[in-house]
Amino acid sequence: MEIVIVPDSATGGELIAETMADLLRRKPDALVGVATGSTPLPIYEALAAKVRASEVDASRARICQLDEYVGLPSGHPESYRSVVLREVVEPLGLTDASFMGPDGTADDVAAACLAYDRALAEARGVDLQLLGIGTDGHIGFNEPCSSLASRTRIKTLTEQTRQDNARFFNGIDEVPHHVITQGIGTILEARHLVLLATGEAKADAVALAVEGPLSALVPASALQLHPHATVVVDEAAAAGLKLADYFRATYAAKPVWQGL
Repeated sequence: MEIVIVPDSATGGELIAETMADLLRRKPDALVGVATGSTPLPIYEALAAKVRASEVDASRARICQLDEYVGLPSGHPESYRSVVLREVVEPLGLTDASFMGPDGTADDVAAACLAYDRALAEARGVDLQLLGIGTDGHIGFNEPCSSLASRTRIKTLTEQTRQDNARFFNGIDEVPHHVITQGIGTILEARHLVLLATGEAKADAVALAVEGPLSALVPASALQLHPHATVVVDEAAAAGLKLADYFRATYAAKPVWQGL
């Protein structure tokens, strides 16, 4: 696991966007997994700016969802399908045909989970998966005590997560109780995992995920098992890291040819 400490969210967004652009230059039809929420917005804005400036051609890129609410109509503005189309697919100049995600409105949600897991495998796997981290250490919607071998499945949100997400709705009563999420085992199959965390509210979770023991209680700690995982944090989110100075020194001495 590589830890990169940056001054602020904009710097982190630019760094990750350039990594995504490099991937698309090497593999124009790469499958990129995206996360939702406010944290990754600087990434998407920076990548879209590169597309507009003709620094990278994203026309053949494929985009896939990390998770989806259960029961929200696909056209609901806060369904993750709508969010990804609005914040990623459209700004990159892509079409719905480039996008894949789980069906949160399916009559048989369990079958929809299996179908999405299978679709990711049939697409030859995710090349780069973006992740955020919850204040309780969750990734995707794999809440604490999720199996580290879990596959795409339905999960019940904790009240803390529902409260965290209530800002996107007209209050917590509108936040669904259930979601479809890629499981931790599914996430770990991506070729490159990139987690961005910003703000002091994420400092404890980041420290536990990076420097704590591997534990289902902190689902993000599963990134310790991955051969190519990158954790990008701003100074506030890095505040709890005991080895922060070492991480800074390691990144400063990193050979350019290694990339992110």
